[in-house]
Amino acid sequence: MSEGPARRQYDSLRRTAQAQQTRADIARAALQLFVSHGWAATTVRDVAREAGVSVPTVYAAYGNKSGLTWALADVADLSADVPQLVVELESPATDPALQLAAMAGYDRRLYERAGDIITLIREAGRSEPELATLYHDSRIRGDRTRVQVFSSWPAGVLRPDLDVPSAVDVYAALCNIDVYAVLTGERGWSPDRVEQWWCRALVRELLG
Repeated sequence: MSEGPARRQYDSLRRTAQAQQTRADIARAALQLFVSHGWAATTVRDVAREAGVSVPTVYAAYGNKSGLTWALADVADLSADVPQLVVELESPATDPALQLAAMAGYDRRLYERAGDIITLIREAGRSEPELATLYHDSRIRGDRTRVQVFSSWPAGVLRPDLDVPSAVDVYAALCNIDVYAVLTGERGWSPDRVEQWWCRALVRELLG
């Protein structure tokens, strides 16, 4: 029996989640060393020792030291539970509002559990080109998932004044780490309240 179109549609996201899980120990070790010793002072051998694996294993997972920057993104994605997002996006009962809720829930988990990592990448990227590239590429990867979801909706689901790129822009303006940090850190909102507000705002701003 063949898989349904919804399941096939998110195969690439599922494969990403599986690959990330196999590299989790190396990723967490790299993060710990980058935070404690800095990017420049950390070597591949240091990461291998911290992770309890061989140097060739680290190279097989990430290629080289520049590739280790992706360890930071892997740690963030693993903490936010990409497999849960895949399941929610693929559910046969999922309608556009529920898909928006699934993506908002993922972003809430990402910022709640890995906000410090994202902030580290963004701030360190001001002086470290590898981390600047990582931050940019991570944002592009998130946009790509939203494009895939929004493009799968039938005509008339999006507001008539929005195309898919504009919808992605609106999503990014609402669900980002700065909004999350202001609401939870300065305004005293709970993560649950932020997620619930995101869900209502996304439906109001994006759906016809």
